[in-house]
Amino acid sequence: MDTVKLVYEIDGDNFSAAGEASTAVKRVLKKLKLPSAIVRRAVICMYEGEINMVIHADGGRAYVDVDEEKIVIRLEDRGPGIPDIGKAMQEGWSTASAEARNSGFGAGMGLPNMKRNSDNMKIETELGVGTTVTMTILFGGEAS
Repeated sequence: MDTVKLVYEIDGDNFSAAGEASTAVKRVLKKLKLPSAIVRRAVICMYEGEINMVIHADGGRAYVDVDEEKIVIRLEDRGPGIPDIGKAMQEGWSTASAEARNSGFGAGMGLPNMKRNSDNMKIETELGVGTTVTMTILFGGEAS
């Protein structure tokens, strides 16, 4: 299989469009006939990251590369950065606004779910500039 490269723009603060990119990724991965467990893990990672970009950042861009061995999802946002990655990785810890919480988002499970469903996750963040999260899902791997 040739490497499949997908790019999606994520609109910040647009809760009605949240999830569109992850739904599009799911369609492509199913067309590629990837195992359902792999598709599920990738879509969870993509959706959680997409929602984080809507809630916490002014949107961003998602890059998804698929080859014979893995899926790599790179999410680059234009947000404020993450001041304390350790806290952000704790289940239930969130800086989501009241609006996001009232809409059913911002429960503090995004980054933990992304880590749980990827084989490798790297967070690069710079305060005032943004955050890049890169996740790899190996076709032979199991989520940690």
